[in-house]
Amino acid sequence: MSGAQLRYNVYAGEQLVALISFGASAWKLAHRERFIGWQEHERKKNLQLVVNNARFLILPWIQSKGLASKILSRVNRQLPRDWLHRYGYRPVLLETFVQTQRHRGTCYKASNWTLVGQTVGRGKKSRVHSQIIPIKDIWLYPLRNNFRAILCQQVA
Repeated sequence: MSGAQLRYNVYAGEQLVALISFGASAWKLAHRERFIGWQEHERKKNLQLVVNNARFLILPWIQSKGLASKILSRVNRQLPRDWLHRYGYRPVLLETFVQTQRHRGTCYKASNWTLVGQTVGRGKKSRVHSQIIPIKDIWLYPLRNNFRAILCQQVA
């Protein structure tokens, strides 16, 4: 990952149980933009306030029912403070992508993330207009109740 990012190692006592990382959001997502109510100039100005959950791995030998949603719940509370400390601003919305051929997104649903649609399978900043990678579900999690008002602020 390049650019702004945070990575967490998750422990149960002294045992490492999971790894989770966050970074830059996707450049354009029609379903996300519709969910937010963004105009193009608002997206360009405020895109940095959306952070992508790029990776989430519970180590394969760890068996604990509900662990994934518990980790997401804690990280959802901790990340805004950590991001503010490191980068000087608080994100207001999290996004992630789930490849439905491999996973169901159950932990995101259990953690109150919202399924808003699917990608079109073109990839980050792709210049082609056809599917080149697997289609993924788009999940969003507001970090603030007024996230839409913040993200749709007029450009000064």
